[in-house]
Amino acid sequence: MARSKSSGDWLKEHFDDEYVKRSQKEGYRSRAIYKLQEIQQKDNLIRPNMQVVDLGAAPGGWSQYAVELVGSNGRVVASDILPIDPLPFVEFVKGDFTEESVLNEILGVLNANPSDSEKSEKNYRADVVISDMAPNMTGVEATDQPRSIYLCELSLDMACQILKPGGSFVAKVFQGDGSEAFLKDVRSHFTKVKVRKPKASRPRSREVYVVAQGFKG
Repeated sequence: MARSKSSGDWLKEHFDDEYVKRSQKEGYRSRAIYKLQEIQQKDNLIRPNMQVVDLGAAPGGWSQYAVELVGSNGRVVASDILPIDPLPFVEFVKGDFTEESVLNEILGVLNANPSDSEKSEKNYRADVVISDMAPNMTGVEATDQPRSIYLCELSLDMACQILKPGGSFVAKVFQGDGSEAFLKDVRSHFTKVKVRKPKASRPRSREVYVVAQGFKG
């Protein structure tokens, strides 16, 4: 079946994209890692020995990059309703993280093999929660925007359940109806909140990233 002109244009733009070419050259699973990389360079959220949870992780680019940052004594737990090909040093939990059984499985991975000096529950929690989730877009803003905000709210709720006090949270948000209310909600839970538009985000896209630090617990 012949491709439409619009899909052909998208494919050309995609494969001509400097970040697509770079991700292929550098062995990353998606161009999205350069968005997290720029946030990391500016905000230094992820550091050696930390525990990071990546929500909506497929295809795994953010988890790949997070593993490099936490090092051999850190931990990256990725979760998605879609399967992902295994990644070295990334522990994957398949399922809907809003379901209690999946939440408990994520917490179980974070809790695995705590040392005798780390017996308090707070030490089992995540240092950073990251989310690059977006709904399957229909092209109808009245449908897409509420669905995207809903995912943001779910990721924030999850972060508030599993973050250590002082922890950090990153989430993709599409600017529009509901985005300011979401930002206000994030500010109620964190002491420092910024909005970033990484260079790897396509200019015409309404996506930005909320970067929150200092979880109040």
